[in-house]
Amino acid sequence: MNELVRWQTENGTIVVETDDLEPGFQSVSRAGDLIHDAAGKLEDAFQNVRDAAQTALSSLRGGDLNPDGIELEFGVKLNAAAGAVIAKTTAEAHLKVKMTWGRPRTEEEA
Repeated sequence: MNELVRWQTENGTIVVETDDLEPGFQSVSRAGDLIHDAAGKLEDAFQNVRDAAQTALSSLRGGDLNPDGIELEFGVKLNAAAGAVIAKTTAEAHLKVKMTWGRPRTEEEA
């Protein structure tokens, strides 16, 4: 069954639909309430996702490949207790990486 979770943000509140069968879900509202309150602020929940993206980008930049551009794509799922987590598509987390080169490589780079 899906539940509604209220997240506090620096700009007010938002309500997100979540699955109450997920690990870490715990109702923190009184019985009969339609909306449950998340354990923390939305900005704090996304900090882990920011850290993961920053680490991935730092690891992929430079080196022998030296791409001109890097795109990261991943799904983010909100969990009332765990915060924002990288969503899985099957049994593993989904992270799509796209590297692009727009300029020809010189002999020194080859």
